[in-house]
Amino acid sequence: MNEENIDGTNGGSKVRTGTQNEAALLALMEKTGYSMVQENGQRKFGGPPPGWEGPPPPRGCEVFVGKIPRDMYEDELVPVFERAGKIYEFRLMMEFSGENRGYAFVMYTTKEEAQLAIRILNNYEIRPGKFIGVCVSLDNCRLFIGAIPKEKKKEEILDEMKKVTEGVVDVIVYPSATDKTKNRGFAFVEYESHRAAAMARRKLIPGTFQLWGHTIQVDWADPEKEVDEETMQRVKVLYVRNLMISTTEETIKSEFNKFKPGAVERVKKLRDYAFVHFFNREDAVAAMSVMNGRCIDGAGIEVTLAKPVNKENTWRQHLNGQISPNPENLIVFANKEESHPKTLGKPPTLPARLNGQHSPSPPEMERCTYPFFPGTKLTPISMYSLKANHFNSAVMHLDYYCNKNNWAPPEYYLYSTTSQDGKVLLVYKIVIPAIANGSQSYFMPDKLCTTIEDAKELAAQFTLLHLDREHSLFSLDLCRRIWRK
Repeated sequence: MNEENIDGTNGGSKVRTGTQNEAALLALMEKTGYSMVQENGQRKFGGPPPGWEGPPPPRGCEVFVGKIPRDMYEDELVPVFERAGKIYEFRLMMEFSGENRGYAFVMYTTKEEAQLAIRILNNYEIRPGKFIGVCVSLDNCRLFIGAIPKEKKKEEILDEMKKVTEGVVDVIVYPSATDKTKNRGFAFVEYESHRAAAMARRKLIPGTFQLWGHTIQVDWADPEKEVDEETMQRVKVLYVRNLMISTTEETIKSEFNKFKPGAVERVKKLRDYAFVHFFNREDAVAAMSVMNGRCIDGAGIEVTLAKPVNKENTWRQHLNGQISPNPENLIVFANKEESHPKTLGKPPTLPARLNGQHSPSPPEMERCTYPFFPGTKLTPISMYSLKANHFNSAVMHLDYYCNKNNWAPPEYYLYSTTSQDGKVLLVYKIVIPAIANGSQSYFMPDKLCTTIEDAKELAAQFTLLHLDREHSLFSLDLCRRIWRK
């Protein structure tokens, strides 16, 4: 892309007066025919544009723009973003002082234009030495509701949510892995708009609201990574959920081979879901159409194309202290509701040494504490209702990982040996009961430690890394609450 300068780019050091700003914005409105209005801390340009008929563009047409110079406004920004396509709406977040807040949302008329904007404008030098960030913005309309009585049916949950909140479109409830007559204790609630979902979330915050006598847990449903159509056209693996725990890989392979013998390459089953690999994509698509909704061992199954994920080893990055394992690191998104940082500090790394040369030093961690005032109301909470970024320890992450996948907790077995200089060296073997009969019956690192805490942490890190490698090609819906279409 030609990075030609726009008006004001080379003059970024010049400070414009309020009158000059107003004149520049009026000139932009006159030139484009777009309207502009400021409300609720944001200034909207367009939405809809002149001559627009019909509904707004669908989800996936909006991008988030960050690191905008605080003294840059629509007259400079709009021409840049028009290079990717027709702008439906440009929303610049504003301070009371008149400066912008450093970020904006740009909605295009098509998803293709939004994707083009990300490709050509992410890390674009908007002014000398000033680079903006552009990524997809997901208008989240779904809430995760936890601690729901497991005997409640979808219809009951839907009726109750419609009674207590407005704008409910649907409720998604998954059956228990062990008892298909019960739910898993949580549901996804879809609302007609992000605003409706945000208002419902505020009303249902933990400690202030109950359903059927239970204090519920409420949070945004973590969005699943959007995969481009070109990539999805190459997928030849099916994701199958709602299987019976007793159903074997052989049974699944046999059932999916019925419509065309020999079409299935292999099957990988975990708990109550599986990935079915086909030799050809055409057979995978045909099998999805035939098998979705069918019963296997008495359970009605759901079948979709598996969605490829970033082949970067997310857990390896996390354990090296580079990123934290929450969905925001897999795909950056921004709600229109103002958000706050979720991570308190970088997770620790464990520099284990061999042969007793020197023991691991305690990791330096950033910590945040807040004053605990007398009378502060406390609400009992389960650690499993938290998100992965609330844990700094790999041991805790592994326990959380297993729980979110409906597996039994990991089992730790301690072993020791003696170094040449007489030191006792320790190592843990970890067994994951749910997959112990699979390709690997246990996990044990190839490093020894001098303290029991470090040995346990290292073993947990090793196990997480191995689990991630084994399933790196496709999302396993582990460690995070994901809405699957």
